[in-house]
Amino acid sequence: MSNTNQHIEVYGTRVHNLKNIDVQIPHEKLVVITGLSGSGKSSLAFDTIYAEGQRRYVETFSAYARQFLGGLERPDVDKIDGLSPVISIEQKTTGKSPRSTVGTITEIYDFLRLLFARIGEAYSYNTGEKMVQYNAQQIVDLIIKTYNGKR
Repeated sequence: MSNTNQHIEVYGTRVHNLKNIDVQIPHEKLVVITGLSGSGKSSLAFDTIYAEGQRRYVETFSAYARQFLGGLERPDVDKIDGLSPVISIEQKTTGKSPRSTVGTITEIYDFLRLLFARIGEAYSYNTGEKMVQYNAQQIVDLIIKTYNGKR
């Protein structure tokens, strides 16, 4: 294991049922951790990787701010490399609709929709050409130019 630009690398994890486990998880990929009940999936994902990411984040706060948060314990692990900022989605059964998604449950859906609406580029299904957005004045100018003197 060595390329921290491409992977999260965890060495010597000894959290709960995990017994000195080494693991390499690729960045920018959808990764699924599966296994039998009690095999250490949550211990690896939440109690090791997420806990260390959260601890490192809190370390960036001022001493004054940290006093209100309390200490976060370092997971029992030899080393974690390549860890970028982390988020976690709580493990629970929600009372939401069966049509709910991760985005709607975590309430990030509206922010993602806004982000893609602002910076996304739309293309026509029929022609493949990039679509453009006009403001009100540009629409008026286009109508006058195109239909000037016509009924």
